[in-house]
Amino acid sequence: EVQLVESGGAMVQVGGSLRLSCAASGFSFSSHDMSWLRQAPGKGPEWVSNINVAGNTTYYPDSVKGRFTISRDNAKNTLYLQMNNLQLDDTALYFCVRVRTLGRGQVMYDLRGQGTQVTVSP
Repeated sequence: EVQLVESGGAMVQVGGSLRLSCAASGFSFSSHDMSWLRQAPGKGPEWVSNINVAGNTTYYPDSVKGRFTISRDNAKNTLYLQMNNLQLDDTALYFCVRVRTLGRGQVMYDLRGQGTQVTVSP
């Protein structure tokens, strides 16, 4: 079965850290760029990070740059998100997605997991 399964979400205090994992199965994980997105209650999905197939190129929005680190282990078919210095605004459902490159700089997300909840408390 083709799927992505996230884990590692929890409730932490402001300033704390978490490491999320995303286990991929049923497809060639090492052939796809991957991303993390998050969705807070009442808001639309927000892109959090992207990593290329080799794991040597990453991108982040300003909101998490310097605090979050995306990585991957292609031998284990697993994607990670290390989150440090968590803030209240980081509270959201975090999910990983498979990236499909359409060309001309355009991409689409063609597979997503069910998500893992991260809650940051004061």
